[in-house]
Amino acid sequence: MRRKIPESTLSKLNRSQMITAEGFQKLREEHDHLWKVVRPDVTAKVSWAASLGDRSENADYHYNKKRLREIDGRIRYLRKCIDNFKVIHYHPHQEGKVMFGAWVEVENIDRGLKKRLRIVGYEELIGNKDYISMDSPLAQALLNK
Repeated sequence: MRRKIPESTLSKLNRSQMITAEGFQKLREEHDHLWKVVRPDVTAKVSWAASLGDRSENADYHYNKKRLREIDGRIRYLRKCIDNFKVIHYHPHQEGKVMFGAWVEVENIDRGLKKRLRIVGYEELIGNKDYISMDSPLAQALLNK
């Protein structure tokens, strides 16, 4: 279990190392899936292809060996993230405040459009259209920075 970080120290953290509890859980799930499911499967394929003999023209061997290197690289990256990221938990007393991990509603007055966005770190942006980086100009304006 990660320790709670006091709000007063949040500004001192490297902002790229901050992550929400949900984002941290997704990183851990990806790591576990790669380590326990994908990597053993690819390792078995490499072993099978290597047992066929001549590796110089063995496409299965070369492809799976390359894939194994990519998986190992991603696992190393995820382990580094898991070890170094600071999990920022949402607390009920933060309701109504704009801060890291908060859901905010922005409105385009000219068009009358409203959009609900969450302020998160870089690692959580990929694949989440309703998330904005805490380093983006919009988030910086909302955070008064």
